[in-house]
Amino acid sequence: MQISILLLGLVVGMQHAFEADHLAAVSSLVSRGRRADAMTRRGALWGVGHTVSLLLIAGCVLVLGWRLPASFETALEAAVGLLLLGLGVRVLHRLWRDRVHVHAHEHDGEGVHLHAHSHRHDNAPHSASAHDHEHPEGAWPVLLVGLTHGAAGSAALIVFVAAQLATAWAGLVYVLLFGIGSIVGMATLTAIVALPLRAAASGATWLHRGLQTAIGAITVVIGARLILLHLG
Repeated sequence: MQISILLLGLVVGMQHAFEADHLAAVSSLVSRGRRADAMTRRGALWGVGHTVSLLLIAGCVLVLGWRLPASFETALEAAVGLLLLGLGVRVLHRLWRDRVHVHAHEHDGEGVHLHAHSHRHDNAPHSASAHDHEHPEGAWPVLLVGLTHGAAGSAALIVFVAAQLATAWAGLVYVLLFGIGSIVGMATLTAIVALPLRAAASGATWLHRGLQTAIGAITVVIGARLILLHLG
């Protein structure tokens, strides 16, 4: 019976990754049209941050006997809302600020990939402009979003379910399996999100900009809704 509950944690963790606020956060973080494998890794990194937060909270509750006040979850939900609002505004601001367009190009040994970039400070004609660019990893913002999401939302419920198991260590295993499920689920979700982004990036610039605008706007709406629900 306990083994089946532990395996259920893995499945529920995968399903948990597909919640609307998680989708909005990761979509806004990968909206700049990176390579599909890099985008998938960023989704998995979100899941790692999410899992670390859950394990820390579960350890404090199950092993150390701490109690989580209701105000703690409310404050974290509002923080997630603010984070989503900021991510959405960042996507929209970049679109309005820069002249963003798409190019396909190749780096030595890395194959052809697509890159959305701008010439905001370039006064030369586009054909004469240099198209050199960097590919920053940007791991910390993704990890931070995952950490915040893991500490908020359904963390209290997950820990409550884990507390019903026979021992604290069994509860921690449940949380760990839930976290692994969320990593797999978010990596899968990001790979799915990458498909329309890549398709749009390989087509007209207006289509790519339109999809990014939709991602930014939806992320802003979800973030504002969370803020109103928990601070309103």
